[in-house]
Amino acid sequence: MKKRTFLKTSALVMGTALLPGCDILANEKKKLRTAHIGVGNMGFEDLKAIASHSEVEVSALCDVDSQNLAKAKKMFPKAKIFKDYRVMLKQLQSDIDAVVVSTPDHTHAPASLFAMEMDKPVYCQKPLTHHVAEARMMRKVAESKNLVTQMGIQVHSFYDYKLATQLIQGGIIGKVHKVIAWSPKNWGYDGPIPEGEDEVPESLDWNLWLGTSKERPYKEGYYHPMNWRKLVDYGCGTLGDMGVHIFDTPYNALQLDVPLTITNNCRPPNGFGYPNNNHVIYTFPETPFTKETLEWVWYDGKGAPPELEELALPNNDELPEQGAIFYGENGNLLLPHFMQLPKHFKDGSYVAYDISKYDSNNELGEPVRDYAGESPKHYHQFVDACLGKAEVTAPFSYASRLTETILLGVIAGRFPGQTLHWDNASAQFKEDQANQYLAGDYREF
Repeated sequence: MKKRTFLKTSALVMGTALLPGCDILANEKKKLRTAHIGVGNMGFEDLKAIASHSEVEVSALCDVDSQNLAKAKKMFPKAKIFKDYRVMLKQLQSDIDAVVVSTPDHTHAPASLFAMEMDKPVYCQKPLTHHVAEARMMRKVAESKNLVTQMGIQVHSFYDYKLATQLIQGGIIGKVHKVIAWSPKNWGYDGPIPEGEDEVPESLDWNLWLGTSKERPYKEGYYHPMNWRKLVDYGCGTLGDMGVHIFDTPYNALQLDVPLTITNNCRPPNGFGYPNNNHVIYTFPETPFTKETLEWVWYDGKGAPPELEELALPNNDELPEQGAIFYGENGNLLLPHFMQLPKHFKDGSYVAYDISKYDSNNELGEPVRDYAGESPKHYHQFVDACLGKAEVTAPFSYASRLTETILLGVIAGRFPGQTLHWDNASAQFKEDQANQYLAGDYREF
């Protein structure tokens, strides 16, 4: 399916009447019947976390790799199994209540939209989509159908990140003019484009794995499993992986929308893999929590971040391996990633703060240091929302804008060192040559 066909088809969906989300499931005797698309690696973790909710019944499992299916089926023997999510959703439309999408990035939108067209709530892994046009469409469909949705950014619901949001919005460092974030992870590939073809493993349906992406011969070690994050046709690089997590709290706390300008200082594009190192600079318009403009800087890859005077911590402390620093009128706030409390520092010294001042109603509770206990919260929030007992905090209305911001940085990597100007209203770059990367062509499969 071509991108124009995809957009036309999805637009028809938006014309349907508003539905009541999952309120119809608010029945004490009824469990939320879930279908899971992608159950390997992170998908398996998503499956376990969703299933750990006492009111969930895992009804269906879907994966293009039979080994992943076998592992998941062993844990949930009563669940029906499928290779093709389209077949699963058509056959079980009346037998499932919610869908979890934990596939490679390029499959997020096709699978999620297929489910939402059937009026199913969706939990979708980050980044929400592979293309900007998909992110906007996901938001429109979810909102038009009044569906419960949640993007899989688990740390969004962790104590440390919620505390940081309250500290920033409570004015602990005043209005913020800059954020620097970093991750030394490397989901890049600077090597040659592979040639030739290898035999597809018996366990893998390669055509279904490719899905709507262009046809490509299978090469062992380049795509499945995991390595797809490095490649432009399937993933979104380190920015699309760790950037979503680490940008989430600044984005949420500062109430940002999409950026005005984006610059990515990286190696020239090769059309196949993402750069091993990215240095992305965004500028954002003013919000109630920022100065007139906000500069947001990202470093990734081996050696990130570089040694910079503005990244120096009191007592010559080492930076956390991954994290972000907010720069404000009244000092700075360090937010490690993750499981460490935010730290306020000013004029070369740490500044103690009273949490109760920023959490006067004790909504956060006591500081949490148990990662295992924190992990299910984001998932359970989605389940409870589907059952009419809670509200989600990372719906597609929020996730689409965060994802769009991330993807604009990914696109900027195709124009190294060039500043791109983004128009939110028209969803177009001023630089027309960049607009070709806002959507992709969908292959029939």
